[in-house]
Amino acid sequence: MTIHNGRVFVDQATIQVCSGKGGDGKVSFRREKFVPKGGPDGGDGGDGGSVYVIASNGVDTLLDFAGHHHWRAEHGGPGGSKQCIGKSEADVLIRVPVGTVIIDEESGQTVADLDCVDDRVLVAEGGKGGYGNEHYKSSTNQTPRQSKEGDPAQQRTLRLELKLVADIGLLGKPNAGKSTLLARVSRATPRIADYPFTTLEPQLGIAELSDFRRLVIADIPGLIEGAAQGQGLGIRFLRHVERTRLLLHLIEVSPTDGSDPVQNYRMICDELASYSKALAAKPQIVVISKIDLLPQEADRVELIRTIRQNLGVEPIAISSATGDQLHGLLEACWKRLKEH
Repeated sequence: MTIHNGRVFVDQATIQVCSGKGGDGKVSFRREKFVPKGGPDGGDGGDGGSVYVIASNGVDTLLDFAGHHHWRAEHGGPGGSKQCIGKSEADVLIRVPVGTVIIDEESGQTVADLDCVDDRVLVAEGGKGGYGNEHYKSSTNQTPRQSKEGDPAQQRTLRLELKLVADIGLLGKPNAGKSTLLARVSRATPRIADYPFTTLEPQLGIAELSDFRRLVIADIPGLIEGAAQGQGLGIRFLRHVERTRLLLHLIEVSPTDGSDPVQNYRMICDELASYSKALAAKPQIVVISKIDLLPQEADRVELIRTIRQNLGVEPIAISSATGDQLHGLLEACWKRLKEH
């Protein structure tokens, strides 16, 4: 859980779910005036409630589960006389953010990956109601005294992990300019400052392009060496990059810590590979940020040439402060996403 700037972002939670037990069937016989040989009339039990998890657009974090760990459905009602069926209970619906992965805590198996709105999964099935003795009557058994208990409830412990869903993920060391870029191209309001780790929680923004096109962009907190082993803000934020379709890898013109931009790029690529080979294989666009810090055109050309020669990629140089080349960057992202 992260508490930052008055807001709470929770991307992990553990809950216990329990369905309702099925109601027991009833053993009963008719006892009515003028009916000397009344037959069996015990009703069936009602069904217990089930527990479902549903991906909802109206939920952005797993905060609701920080103080609500137990989710229980009600038991079905028992059958009654005169063939009365017991009450079946309503299902319990647990609403989670889109992008939530559900993992069975005991087995470690993934139960579901809810990456679309209204995706739902049954995590604890309610018990079926048992039969009353009226169900067992036949020509050879006219006075059955047997009934069936309702099916038992299901209980399990689940781990919820939220992975943000976005078109583009912003990568880079702390202070590489990711938050400033997100704020400039969208209406997101991430915290921006001149010291490391001002972004303590993933931020989402939507960049609007012409012809009603839009890009969902995720600003991931800055990565440092050893992130895949838990250094800095660690792997809990690397998880969020997995959902993105395209990575914008920001390289700062003049890193505030005096480090080498090329080595910074390689270090982050190594961290991605250490965490997940599939993540490291995602398409990337290399972006040179804060190009306004190099006012001389010759210096800019030399830096782009150095990046191209050392990394074998064609970088895009931008300035979020002046807006230079931001439109071109978004169009390049749209084109790359269409290709993939």
